[in-house]
Amino acid sequence: MRSPGLRLVAPLVLCTLDAAAQPLRQLAEERGIRIGTAVQSALLEEPIYAATLAREFNQVEPESEMKFGPIHPAPHQYRFSPADTLVAFARRNRMAVRGHTLVWHRQQPAWVTEGRFTPAQLSTILHEHIRKVVGHYAGTVYAWDVVNESFREDGSLRPTIWFNSPGIGRYGTGYIEQAFRWAKEADPRALLFYNDYNAEDGNAKSDAIYQMAREFKTRGVPIDGVGLQMHLTTKIASLLSVEANIRRLTELGLQIQITELDVRLPVDAAGTASVMDIAKQAEIYGEIVSLCLKFSHCTAIQTWGVTDQYSWIPGEFPGQGAALLFDPHYQTKAAYQAFRTSLSIPSRNWSFQ
Repeated sequence: MRSPGLRLVAPLVLCTLDAAAQPLRQLAEERGIRIGTAVQSALLEEPIYAATLAREFNQVEPESEMKFGPIHPAPHQYRFSPADTLVAFARRNRMAVRGHTLVWHRQQPAWVTEGRFTPAQLSTILHEHIRKVVGHYAGTVYAWDVVNESFREDGSLRPTIWFNSPGIGRYGTGYIEQAFRWAKEADPRALLFYNDYNAEDGNAKSDAIYQMAREFKTRGVPIDGVGLQMHLTTKIASLLSVEANIRRLTELGLQIQITELDVRLPVDAAGTASVMDIAKQAEIYGEIVSLCLKFSHCTAIQTWGVTDQYSWIPGEFPGQGAALLFDPHYQTKAAYQAFRTSLSIPSRNWSFQ
């Protein structure tokens, strides 16, 4: 349901980028915000992918290259090269780099999951991993998703190898706290985020995250922000509820970053969505950007991918797709124009650090 007072974006189906138009990153820099996307470093070899990425975005995040399994495939082996390639690309193109992710229950290497380690041993393994990875990118990666997706939908903690199977010997959210403290030691200047999905509006999961963040802030745990993934459909929750959730988090002094934004649609066998759904998708993109811009502490908006050609959606949600700003041929879509329109509102008096 469309929330009262929300602007309807015109139902454009496909947009051609005017050569004279400002790219998203230029508009974002004028607004004091970062516009980012998740990147597969191997795709940087594709000229149109690299050119679109460099033109439109001022922040990048590796899709998988910094996750535990890919970057630490064996006990004494770290595979930094793929992520280093992305970092070098970002440096050449004046882009910020966001790290993702240090602690997660998925994409763990077999040597960890099948190692039958004790909590004390797992604590040592995780500490060393965070120290090594964050230290390698200290001064280069400005922000990290330290811990990713630790809560279930009912607000309880997800059983994981790091929490309680067997865990690292820390009770409740103590393992999350410990990861933040280790990351802070490894790079005192980096911003540290907790990141999760289905936590953008008011619900049991977002309540649990808020309570954890409030407790952490009270006790001096070095948490700087919360990442709201926002993998959305056209049945988006009330934006008034999303706004209220962002407000309560920012009132704690936390930054909010929208970290994995996409809006998936039902598609036919050719990957084509209906005109009505495309219009609704554009509306949602525009409103999410406008909502973020209401808050000086909402410091980045990041999509989960550049083009529908390489989106994760069809593989995970059969019969759905067309979720991003660029179609498979790198043509801009109605969602892109809505994104631009919302960024074009006169600048707020604030800039990111």
